[in-house]
Amino acid sequence: MATVVDVAAYILKRCGAMTTMKLQKLAFYSQAESLARRGHPLFDEDFQAWRGGPVCRELYAQHRGKFLIREGELPVNDCEKTLSEEEKQTIDAVCAVLSSSTGNELSIRTHAESPWKIARGDLPPSAPCSTIISKKTIQEYYAANPIVRESMQKQVPTPN
Repeated sequence: MATVVDVAAYILKRCGAMTTMKLQKLAFYSQAESLARRGHPLFDEDFQAWRGGPVCRELYAQHRGKFLIREGELPVNDCEKTLSEEEKQTIDAVCAVLSSSTGNELSIRTHAESPWKIARGDLPPSAPCSTIISKKTIQEYYAANPIVRESMQKQVPTPN
């Protein structure tokens, strides 16, 4: 199975340099799309309900202290070989829909959605939080509230 770092490396390869916040959110939405559409995760690692939105600690450890991250800056061998074609298509579909958004816009979006809100409970938005956003909650919410419309998923071009 791929890791969150494999997925993040593939996102960077597909979309180019971006803020680390945006990378975290695209990895989160790729995981959500996989759980909702395919019924299983892209990777085992979990996301926590940080004040800036969902963050995966394992990915954060690889980019800590950076604002921008570029292709080749994550420690992976070959994300192309680690990910199946179906997994790449899932990530491609999410990137096609969301990669034009900024990290801040994606963070605001996650704050309006139930998985992040449920994990944070009654905490104020500015309070620190390390509660895990459960994969079950993610799967149920995004199955009912798709990130990628069915018709869009079939039309996503594969990057060269």
